[in-house]
Amino acid sequence: MDDNSRPHRTLAVEELLGSEDITRMDWPAYSSDLDPIEHVWDALRRCIAARLHHPENTQQLKQMLIEEWVLLPQEMLHQMVLSMWRRDEAHFWLNGYVNKQSCRIWSEANPQVYVETPLHPEKLTVWCALWAGGILLQKR
Repeated sequence: MDDNSRPHRTLAVEELLGSEDITRMDWPAYSSDLDPIEHVWDALRRCIAARLHHPENTQQLKQMLIEEWVLLPQEMLHQMVLSMWRRDEAHFWLNGYVNKQSCRIWSEANPQVYVETPLHPEKLTVWCALWAGGILLQKR
């Protein structure tokens, strides 16, 4: 299972999956910025890179990842999850402009929307958060 990201679809990955007899599951693409585990993988990568001795094979890498996983501070993991609600926010101006600095817009196709241009631009800030209980949506 992967998110169809380009690095997950390289020939090297396909060959590895084939050699290990791993069947790929269909999974829709999503924003990795909103997935806490991607941030955990990045933290683990930095921990492995900071070691004096780097892994020479897959078995050593697995062992080092297990060792570093145990050492990750629980507070850091907790803060990663709590920070997710701040990740998906956008300012929608009434003239059609969208400030997508910290926003991901998911769509199967580009919707054709007709937006009238007002005399004075106004904006609406929207953020949403995903959690185990569902989706939170707030308009400001």
